[in-house]
Amino acid sequence: MGVKVEHKARSGAGGPKAPRTQRGERTLRKILDAAGAEFGERGFSDSSIVGITQRAGVALGTFYTYFESKEALFQALVRDMSAQVRDNVGPALIGATNSLEAERRALEAFLHFARDHRDIYRIIDASEFVDPKAYREHYETTATRIAARLIAARDKGEILDSYSDEDLQVTAWGMMGANVFLGLRFAVWDDADSSRIADVMSRVWRQGFSQ
Repeated sequence: MGVKVEHKARSGAGGPKAPRTQRGERTLRKILDAAGAEFGERGFSDSSIVGITQRAGVALGTFYTYFESKEALFQALVRDMSAQVRDNVGPALIGATNSLEAERRALEAFLHFARDHRDIYRIIDASEFVDPKAYREHYETTATRIAARLIAARDKGEILDSYSDEDLQVTAWGMMGANVFLGLRFAVWDDADSSRIADVMSRVWRQGFSQ
């Protein structure tokens, strides 16, 4: 029996099937990277599993070893991109002299990532309609990480203790929103100096948290 080229995701589909070998991990990585290129260039509707497997250099049947549909792959890709942002920003926090300096470093690292992965904006935006749950999860987890860092900074005396946890959660969403649009304007649309952009925003944050 032949494998269907396209079919709808089953309700409640989870992530990709976990590879059992290092070779399988490399194959999964190829598929995810190819999907990023395909969805980024063509959009979700015009992309195809055949196009993705051709980009990845894998057989069509191999695709179904890991994913049951284009929708399932897209969902996994959004979560993978969210994890890539986290993994690229995380190391930048190491060695920061204080928490607000860590946020400056985090923004600079994100700007570098956005410049190297410009398609992330188109893919994340498309997920609002293709997979609203993954779209919301992407932003909620990002804001939660920022809020946790701000709360820790307050508890260490680096931010005024008049800021409640709720205040800092609201602030985290505001900072995340600013970071997203700074990346769009100064990394995707223009190749600006990431360090200078981060310095400007760091000054704004420091002034704001001192009041």
